[in-house]
Amino acid sequence: MMPRHIALFVSYAPSLLNFRGPLIRAMRDRGITVSALAPDFDEETIAGLNALGVACHQIPLSRRGVNPTEDLKTLRHLTRVLRDIRPDLLLTYTIKPNIWGAFAARRAKIPSIANITGLGYSFSAEGGSLASRIIRFLGRKLYAKSVQINARVIFQNADDRNDFIAAGCLRDAAKARLVNGSGVDIVHYARTALPAAPVFLMISRLLGDKGVREYAEASLKLMAAHPAVSCRLVGFMDDGLDAVTKDEVERWVAGGLEYRGPRKDVRPEIAESSVYVLPSYREGTPRSVLEAMAMGRAVLTTDAPGCRETVEDGVTGYLVKPKDVESLFIRMEELAQSADLRRDMGEAGYDLVRRKFDVDAVNQQIFDHINEAMEETS
Repeated sequence: MMPRHIALFVSYAPSLLNFRGPLIRAMRDRGITVSALAPDFDEETIAGLNALGVACHQIPLSRRGVNPTEDLKTLRHLTRVLRDIRPDLLLTYTIKPNIWGAFAARRAKIPSIANITGLGYSFSAEGGSLASRIIRFLGRKLYAKSVQINARVIFQNADDRNDFIAAGCLRDAAKARLVNGSGVDIVHYARTALPAAPVFLMISRLLGDKGVREYAEASLKLMAAHPAVSCRLVGFMDDGLDAVTKDEVERWVAGGLEYRGPRKDVRPEIAESSVYVLPSYREGTPRSVLEAMAMGRAVLTTDAPGCRETVEDGVTGYLVKPKDVESLFIRMEELAQSADLRRDMGEAGYDLVRRKFDVDAVNQQIFDHINEAMEETS
């Protein structure tokens, strides 16, 4: 039984169009009313969602840290909105919306489904400051309580599912479901011709656990050995616990790395590149990798949860050790020296995306899980 009205709650409003746009369109095509809930809507995002027939509701949400006052404010406001709009289902993405969304949905007597798009800092990091250890501990404890409420818990890879269960965060493993990431629109991210020169690209928030530091150091070493190579970095500066500093970026730029800042549309950046690199420590299913593969780029990523699902090692790109600059440098140098290898791996990557990660197929998986959950809760 498909719900007539679905509310989506996310931590970053533009992601509703950038990442969930195809899913929202598919919902609207099925006659489903969609409400969008998020903090800090901008005019462009509101206009884009309104054009799809989606109503937008501002929800206060502090994306970083654990502030009980702010989090309780989120819970109260979200509960009030859900009681007002009365959706048949709340669908949430990322840790804070997943946690507070479940609690608010229970208060409003609405079924909920959590999408765990990656376990993130709460699972990938170790040690660190007392504050960071407390945040990781609280994150896991709150997750464990919230997913007891959810009708389904959707993961983007089996490693995340298994680790989440092993950590004691999901007592009822029968709730767990898998999808192939969030999918990629292979029409929007259309293949483009490869540049003749080797141009490496990483797109990411500037956080340590994304592997930005390893990419920068390997890039500096590669450009010193091969002056014809270009290495680029695109993404937002971040204020998270493991954020890359401005001084670090300035040192990398002085060494030849091109930091091109954030981009709303990454397609021109991918089109100018010949190899995409994401040496992340852990992901759900990295969307940027799928976008690069859809555009016909070879990929270097890590043999880590989430990342390893996107690359056929030696066929569509290479898997390297996480947190290992030298292994990353070796593979970057190999690809820098062979235009044929870059071309062949890029073509194989496109074929893999088309077979496994096409957004229409992934959306159908999500609809199947929604339908199953609604039948169970009706």
